[in-house]
Amino acid sequence: MVWVRIFIAAPLFSEAEREFNRKIDELLRSNGFETVLPQRDIGDAWTEGHRRVFEKDLAAIDGSDVVVAVLDGPDVDSGTAFEIGYSFARGKPVIGLKTDRRTFAPGEEVNNMILQAAARLVRDPASLPSAIREAAAGSRSPNR
Repeated sequence: MVWVRIFIAAPLFSEAEREFNRKIDELLRSNGFETVLPQRDIGDAWTEGHRRVFEKDLAAIDGSDVVVAVLDGPDVDSGTAFEIGYSFARGKPVIGLKTDRRTFAPGEEVNNMILQAAARLVRDPASLPSAIREAAAGSRSPNR
């Protein structure tokens, strides 16, 4: 398998969010990927300093090959949305994971800007490994 480093962009403010993120991390690691899980690898803005955490977050995205973004909720978490936009601007493929059935607006799963920045949108975490391999190989499936 080709070595691929994954940045997991996701909300991390509740225990439920952090636990879901850990499960995604475990799934990816068990499939041979290296991961950056911000709640584990970046640090806490309140203890390390907001600017330092911001800089570490950007550096971790820059050092990753693919970004997996958790899109659950009626709207994407603002920090996750920033990480998606930054990743897109840096040319990193973004795989959106939406397990939540709620929609952003009638007929729209997520905001169009998020959808257009994502190389692919998946609903089942089990689909992530193959989507990541395709994205890392340069096989993008635009959501247009």
